[in-house]
Amino acid sequence: MGSNSSPSNTIPVVSTFASPFQNSHQPDATRKALSLWPGMYHSPVTNALWEARSKIFERLLDPPVDAPPQSQLLTKTPSQTRTTVLYNFSTDYILREQYRNPWNEVRIGKLLEDLDALAGTISVKHCSDDDSMTRPLLLVTASVDKMVLKKPISVDIDLRMVGAVIWVGRSSIEIQLEVTQSTNESCDASETIALTANFIFVARDSKTGKAAPVNRLSPETEQEKLFYEEAEARSKLRKMKKIYDRKEIENGDVNRLAALLTEGRILCDMPALADRDTILLRDTRLENSMICQPQQRNIHGRIFGGFLMLRAFELAFSTAYAFAGMMPYFLEVDHVDFLRPVDVGDFLRFKACVLYTELEHSDQPLINVEVVAHVTRPELRSSEVSNTFYFTFTVRPEAKSLKNGSRIRKVVPATEEEARRILERMDAESLRILKIPSN
Repeated sequence: MGSNSSPSNTIPVVSTFASPFQNSHQPDATRKALSLWPGMYHSPVTNALWEARSKIFERLLDPPVDAPPQSQLLTKTPSQTRTTVLYNFSTDYILREQYRNPWNEVRIGKLLEDLDALAGTISVKHCSDDDSMTRPLLLVTASVDKMVLKKPISVDIDLRMVGAVIWVGRSSIEIQLEVTQSTNESCDASETIALTANFIFVARDSKTGKAAPVNRLSPETEQEKLFYEEAEARSKLRKMKKIYDRKEIENGDVNRLAALLTEGRILCDMPALADRDTILLRDTRLENSMICQPQQRNIHGRIFGGFLMLRAFELAFSTAYAFAGMMPYFLEVDHVDFLRPVDVGDFLRFKACVLYTELEHSDQPLINVEVVAHVTRPELRSSEVSNTFYFTFTVRPEAKSLKNGSRIRKVVPATEEEARRILERMDAESLRILKIPSN
């Protein structure tokens, strides 16, 4: 294009991102912290949540020289941390379009981002000691204990997201979140729970990087006490599960392993004789990769956990869609551990597969998708697992009615390693159902 373009053809581009430091009265400190501002990729709700904790952010980014750690732990109540986010979908057209998916429902991946940001804001509230002279804690997402979608979420009706701290350990915090929406567009309609989630955050000393104690929690109401007891049970279960998983790996289950491998070997060695309703795990795989960009970072300069969940979810959805040949419907995310932080510039690979299917109920077959995120360093010839996600989908009833006679296949392993992954996941799910009290 020539250099003599008319100025009237120039389209100005302006930033719509509001800096959390724009009201700061210390311009020099603000300029010093510019390199660590949160990235500009994130959703409007995530940006709003980060603005809400701007004063704490400033302390996180630029604490006093040799600031001491918090000297005395405080005791707080769940109500002190309770935070609500309201999505005005019914009146805000632009917001509605930012969250709309192709089926006129809320884009679940964007909601995962916001849930993580809200949980982070709540954990910061709980750990704050309101003393600007002490060294602030770094709070990172350790895991998502459970996330369940209870009903479809419309993008045309206002949505409410509420969360609070329900339990604390020595250096860990559990935050329970609920997403509610009216059953219809009437203002008088009662709100029902559309989604529930439990996040675990851990506190680190910002100077040493070691685990740091967090403020205590004192539940007041009967419901708060019940939530605390249930969270305590889940904490014990997580510890028990680690021991259980190790024993499973040591002892194994020879008969179940052999049965799974037998089916897989028939497909590998005698495909013409194999059951037409089975498919090898490796034939369900999808993969994508990316270089982590500065726009995706959080306040600590690392890649925002909610962004990783968004990318994993959308790959899992695509994997389930390609596998079923019908539109999948998301049901839940099972326990997610954030094993390794992801930094700006990391080469991240997401590998997804259908791990197994549950076909006992033909009206609601379950498709269990595993997504593993690897931080890959080509120059070092290394690859480390950052996160493993487990998503459960079914198929939409309207999609099934359009494909009469279609069947969801049974997934079988081709290798012993694949068979072990399938069995360990099935056993972990069985243990969760048996042991975890329902909220």
